[in-house]
Amino acid sequence: MKKIEAIIRRSRFEDVKEALLAADIEWFSYYDVRGVGKTREGRIYRGVVYDTSFIERTLLSIVVRDKNVEKTVQAILQAARTGEIGDGRIFILPVEDSIRIRTGERGDISLYNAELEK
Repeated sequence: MKKIEAIIRRSRFEDVKEALLAADIEWFSYYDVRGVGKTREGRIYRGVVYDTSFIERTLLSIVVRDKNVEKTVQAILQAARTGEIGDGRIFILPVEDSIRIRTGERGDISLYNAELEK
């Protein structure tokens, strides 16, 4: 099992969500986050300078079986890419175990409904 964390532009979230659903990735968490990047600039709005060094993004957190890692990554890449600086990052981390609280199932089986896959 792997945990995929993707930091994407907020404006691309709906596209990425649809791409993940089309790739049969039906469960993930997301959070609105802020970060700091290399770009530093101030924006002027009505004569007031605003610091825009904080970058607002969306963080996706997805745990998938090993066989679904590449299709998940490709769905995110294709839907999130604009070709401009600041498109985001994808991180892939190992997951030791997963437990479904309702049934106590452990491992890969806890990530999907086996009865639906038959």
